[in-house]
Amino acid sequence: MPVGPPRADALDKDDTDVAVKLRLMRMGKKKQPTYRVVAADSRSPRNGRFIEIVGTYQPRLDPSGLIIDNAKAVDWLRKGARPTDRVEKLLRISGAWEHFEQGTEPPDAPEQGAADASVATAGPPAGS
Repeated sequence: MPVGPPRADALDKDDTDVAVKLRLMRMGKKKQPTYRVVAADSRSPRNGRFIEIVGTYQPRLDPSGLIIDNAKAVDWLRKGARPTDRVEKLLRISGAWEHFEQGTEPPDAPEQGAADASVATAGPPAGS
C-alpha cells in the first residue's frame, strides 16, 4: 500500500483529454448505406457511442447528398478533433475545412455540399 501524497503525473491526468475523431457512422439498410458524420471518442466502435451529430452523407443519391453543419464541424476541429480521410474530403466539399484553415466563422445554418446542391434545391416533380 503506497504511503504519502499521490504522484504529480497522476494529478495531471485529465479525463477531458480524450482523442475525438470526426468520422462516418453507418446507417440504413443492407446494401443501401447512409452515413452520419459524428464526433466520437476514437476508442469507441464505428457504430458505437458518439458525442454529437455533425451532418449526414448519402452516397447512393446521384449526385451524392451531403448536409454538414459547418459551425459544429469547425467548432470540433478547433477543439482538436481529427477527421478521417473521407470526412476531411466531405468537409472540403461543404466548405467547413476552408473556414477552419482560414480561422473564419461559418454561417449558422447547415450548408449543403456542392455534390447535392441540385438535389436540395429541386422542387416537387412537374407532374404533381
